[in-house]
Formats: sequence, structure tokens, C-alpha cells
Amino acid sequence: MNIDFSLLLVLLVLFCGIVWALGALLKQGNSWPVEYARSFFPLLLLVLVLRSFIFEPFRIPSGSMKPTLWIGDFILVNKFAYGVRLPVIHKKFIDVGMPERGDVAVFRFPRDPRLDYIKRIVGLPGDHIQYRDKTLTVNGVVASQELIGDYLDPDGGRSKIVEKTETLGDIEHQILITANGNNGEMEFTVPKGTYFAVGDNRDNSNDSRYWGPVPEENLVGKAFLVWMHFNLKNGGIEWSRIGDRIK
Repeated sequence: MNIDFSLLLVLLVLFCGIVWALGALLKQGNSWPVEYARSFFPLLLLVLVLRSFIFEPFRIPSGSMKPTLWIGDFILVNKFAYGVRLPVIHKKFIDVGMPERGDVAVFRFPRDPRLDYIKRIVGLPGDHIQYRDKTLTVNGVVASQELIGDYLDPDGGRSKIVEKTETLGDIEHQILITANGNNGEMEFTVPKGTYFAVGDNRDNSNDSRYWGPVPEENLVGKAFLVWMHFNLKNGGIEWSRIGDRIK
């Protein structure tokens, strides 16, 4: 079940505010419902403001962004990097910035906006994207790859996986290539107002190669920090990942 925490927070803030205001109007400020509403209202309002306009926490549920992000990573997302939006309706009212090629971005899945996805932005509006032989080409420029070596999957995967450094413009990041994996070959020109997003785990990612570009209005924010890692299947907390910057 997908819970809309933004809507829940808005409703709680409104409820507490109304109860507090009615208590003051009816001179019932000492009753326990009003006391609770008065106590919780500032805290809930602060959480709503922080979560809606500044930073929002997310948990990574899949391995599509390995090796950059692991299953069980808890990350922080900069909510104002791509413009300040109203909670619940996601309407932008302050234009701050736009995604850059290489950003790791969180967005609402175009086919089901109730779901949040995280991928790397590789194509901007107007870009010509090609993916052939497990190699990405943007506007005719090949994103070069340098072999690092075999990848030891923290989740115990059995497939033969190699780790490489990919250079996308001025951005260097690590990707994974699986032997005999799904090539996801395609060629595409990114429409105006949309972005092309793929996973760093190239052969194990459900991304724009299969369902198309991400509309600008679906953007949530830019991922920038791992603040915790917890995966019970792999021994719980991985202390070495805490504080890692996402790039």
C-alpha cells in the first residue's frame, strides 16, 4: 500500500490548526484535545515545511542504481534543486533550477505517479540518445567506459557482473554491466519538457529505455547524501556508507 505522506501531513496540520483555533475561539484552551493540537501543530508544520520544500528522506528498495546506491540505503533529496513545488498537487511556484546531465534524480513514475523512482539523468530536452552494445551515446558523443573489475554484489548476486567508470560529459560515475544481460538497445530523441533517465545497474533497471522519458512536472528532487544504510538481510547497518555523497 502506497501512503501519500504529504497529504497525510497536510491533513494533520490542518486538523491541529483548526482544533487549536476553535479551542481559542470557544475559550476551551485547557481541554486535552486543544492542548494536544497546540503541542503538535508547530512540530507537524515544521516537518511539513522541511519535507515539502527543503529535504525529503527516501529508502532505496531495489538494486537498479548499484553500485551508486545499495538496497537499504536511506538518502536525502534536495527538494528545491528543480524548483519549489506545493505539496500534494506538486505545482511548481518558484523556478530555481533544472536537472543537469549526470544528476541522480527522484521522480514520480510516469506510468503510476504514486510510485517514486530514482535514476540518473542522461538525456536533457532535445538530446539524441542511443544505447548500443551496452554503451551510451548522447548527441553523437560516446560515454566512455573504463573497466574497474569484477563486482562483488553486497546482496549476493550470482551473475557475472563487472564494474566500470562511465564518463558522461564532465561527470564520472560507476556503472554495472552484467554478462548476457538485457541490452535494452534503443535510439531516442528526448522531447521538450522531458528527461531521459537510466539506472547505473544497466542490465537490471526498469528505466526510460523501456517506458519513455520523465516529464518535468514529475521531478521530485536531486539525491545528494546517504544518511543511513540498513538491510537486515545483509547484517543490518553498514557504517561505512553513512555520510556518502551521491554523485
